[in-house]
Amino acid sequence: MTTFADLGVPAELLACLNKAGIEHPFPIQEKALPDALAGRDVCGRAPTGSGKTMAFGIPLVMRVGKARPHRPRALILVPTRELASQIQRGLMPLARARKRTIEAFYGGVGFGPQLNAMRRGTDIVVACPGRLGDLIRRGAVQLDDVEIVVLDEADRMADMGFLPEVRRMLDAVKPDRQTLLFSATLDGAVDVLIRNYQKDPARHELVVPEEDKGAVEHLFWKAPREARVGITAHLVGRHGSTIVFCRTKRGADRVAGLLERVGVKAATFHGDRSQAQRERALASFMAGRVQALVATDVAARGIHVDDVSCVVHFDPPADEKDYLHRSGRTGRAGSDGMVVSLVGEEQRREIVRMQRRLGLPSGVDKPEDFFLEPLEQRAVEYQPEERHRPSGGRPSGGRPSGGRPSYGDRSSNGRPSAGRPSGGRPSAGRPSGGRPSAGGEGGGPRTGNGQSRRSGSSRPRD
Repeated sequence: MTTFADLGVPAELLACLNKAGIEHPFPIQEKALPDALAGRDVCGRAPTGSGKTMAFGIPLVMRVGKARPHRPRALILVPTRELASQIQRGLMPLARARKRTIEAFYGGVGFGPQLNAMRRGTDIVVACPGRLGDLIRRGAVQLDDVEIVVLDEADRMADMGFLPEVRRMLDAVKPDRQTLLFSATLDGAVDVLIRNYQKDPARHELVVPEEDKGAVEHLFWKAPREARVGITAHLVGRHGSTIVFCRTKRGADRVAGLLERVGVKAATFHGDRSQAQRERALASFMAGRVQALVATDVAARGIHVDDVSCVVHFDPPADEKDYLHRSGRTGRAGSDGMVVSLVGEEQRREIVRMQRRLGLPSGVDKPEDFFLEPLEQRAVEYQPEERHRPSGGRPSGGRPSGGRPSYGDRSSNGRPSAGRPSGGRPSAGRPSGGRPSAGGEGGGPRTGNGQSRRSGSSRPRD
């Protein structure tokens, strides 16, 4: 069996890895480390939780030089605050062993500590493009000393509209830099980055074996607006750990409040929450102190939790890629999961098209065909949701005038599988909370389309 020593990792870093319980390289590390240590550009296709951080982190800390004030020597660009913080914590022991400094820079926190870190000089910067762009425009950072660049989860940065900012940063660093790129897909917008910003990269792709993916059941339910909180509460009560996706931050706050009113412990996770609030919400969800995490799409891209029993699409995702990303929060690390989409009558046609594009069975079922009493009873039981409706208008969490349909999702329907009780998958045997992700993305349909659907005209918050 190959060891890190066989791959050329020095003794001081081996000691750090052993202390962290990392004894043997993961497949993506075994594939990518030799080329990265040799100074080659690398593009790697690998899912979240496959060991990418050490695949780029080990060669980075071994090869990076000392920084001058305001001029970092290595740059790691990531899509979310949570991932930036996670990478900084993971690489800190390795950086210290090599007498190098590493800091994370992201939004949701004050500028003061970040400006001080830049003034002192930071060898390795882990950053979200939005905050780093702000620091550059303030004159606090110059990138022309950067000799190593890492683009982690490049497909997600494309999806979130970060690519214009990323390209400006790549244009500003040393032309002879080493560029390491890792992504769940290597086509579309990511392929443009590879062709324009890498030089003859070594290409390594990691395919997750089917046995490592959990079985995910995709259900597609007719649900008028007034019934959705009741259905969601029932699902959370049956399955335990559930992520509920809403289209807007205001809608997420409202749904979480309504769930609390009917006895479901819930926390919100979206871009208007401070970083400390987001971390507390995620920690409570992972520890099982709250049963439901109500999130928006952009913020939810920072969620990496195993043992999520159920995903509820309370509001529709914008497209197939968002549906797949949301649904991938369950069925991770070999565990099974359930995805339930709540669909209004006005969304049927669009949803059937999406089902067809994703290769999922089409159609919409009535939730009471599975385990709920008739929707009319649920609507009465959870009538408080309707008290917020302005006269003659929609509920406050609905869609703005002229906008996209704000409820319903694009999933498949399906009856409970053979052997499954009619009440759906019982929560017994699964912890209600999760644990930090160690595995890949969840099971269920996948797509290789890496095209970004958003322009760079409005910069994301992170």
